Amino acid sequence: MYTEAITLCPYVPEYYTNRALCFRKRNVWKRVEEDCKRAIELDHKSVKAHYMLGLALLEREEYAGGIQKLEKALDFGRVGDPEGYMVEEIWQRLAKAKYTQWEEESNKRLWRQQELKKTCEKALKQHHFLEASQTGSISEEAADAHAERMENLDEVFKIAAKSDTPTEVPDYLCCKITLDIFRDPVISPSGVTYERAMIVDHLNKVGKFDPFTREPLELDQLVPNLAIKEALQAFLKEHGWAYRT
Repeated sequence: MYTEAITLCPYVPEYYTNRALCFRKRNVWKRVEEDCKRAIELDHKSVKAHYMLGLALLEREEYAGGIQKLEKALDFGRVGDPEGYMVEEIWQRLAKAKYTQWEEESNKRLWRQQELKKTCEKALKQHHFLEASQTGSISEEAADAHAERMENLDEVFKIAAKSDTPTEVPDYLCCKITLDIFRDPVISPSGVTYERAMIVDHLNKVGKFDPFTREPLELDQLVPNLAIKEALQAFLKEHGWAYRT
């Protein structure tokens, strides 16, 4: 029926995104991609089109392109309906895609580091053996120097692997209500930063007050915390494992 609607009126982007949703249900991802691209041509701010196109690209394991489309969908979704169900759904898919991308890249880095470490250890051992063969014996000083080089090498590679090693997310990057990592941080007049969806839910269901300071608080008093958002993006860029949280 959507195909018939498109035939009769080919310039309505919703017909294409609705048909793409049907193809998505049937796992016909090539058709999802085609319809979403056409929908974006007609409406470049279509949240659904960018979202499903991102999913289609991820199905082909085009992580960079898929993530880019999901990020656009998230940005447009936050502008149009920041508390809508799609924003949460898009975030979940985006976080999963970024974690998968990080995991794949991390495994490659780990393998390269291990191979390089083996090569360096072999070179140091050969150097130590060469010194011993030239002098005819291994002095205590030479043995200590060799041991120190091996320890330094091990320390260098530990530092190199540090960003790929999961630890704790800093408290200032986590919401005081959910204790989870921020997605869309907003700040109240009292200076407390919350996850937008959580504080909006509190204001709507519990009362118009700041849950920490108990001061009166209205929805229009919340403003994006750009400093925390920038710090969050920098942290996630260096520590992709945090998307799993």
